[in-house]
Amino acid sequence: MDARVQEAPFDFSAEVVAFQADVQNAGAVVTFTGVVRDDSGCLDHMFIEHYPAMTEAALQKFALQAMEKFGLEDALVIHRYGVLAPGEAIMMVATAARHRKDAFAGADYLMDYLKSRAPFWKKEVSKDNAEWVASKIQDEDALAAWSEAPKS
Repeated sequence: MDARVQEAPFDFSAEVVAFQADVQNAGAVVTFTGVVRDDSGCLDHMFIEHYPAMTEAALQKFALQAMEKFGLEDALVIHRYGVLAPGEAIMMVATAARHRKDAFAGADYLMDYLKSRAPFWKKEVSKDNAEWVASKIQDEDALAAWSEAPKS
């Protein structure tokens, strides 16, 4: 299990190849990459802040929870911070499991926890405005569904 926070861009292909090379007993590997999107058409960049020790500990905790809940063989979480332009990769998740449903569910679970509980603060900056990104009710609803859903 690897969970890390970094300012520098990551090489998605290299990360997936390395992740998959370390997995011995999986029949499925699922990956997800989040990208900075520009919903308004005016975004200059997103600025992401965090407290390093707290953030890394939280990402490791989420990854370990996913591994246990879905019987994952392995999990990878990478999340960036700093200034990111529209279209740049902001994070990635990779999960490996013996069966695809567990690998998909593990990745989905991780994404919901990262979206709602990872201690990052995001500010969207445009030419005329800067606004902190507020949490969304649909993200909280998605997270709440995991406590209700049985293990796959």
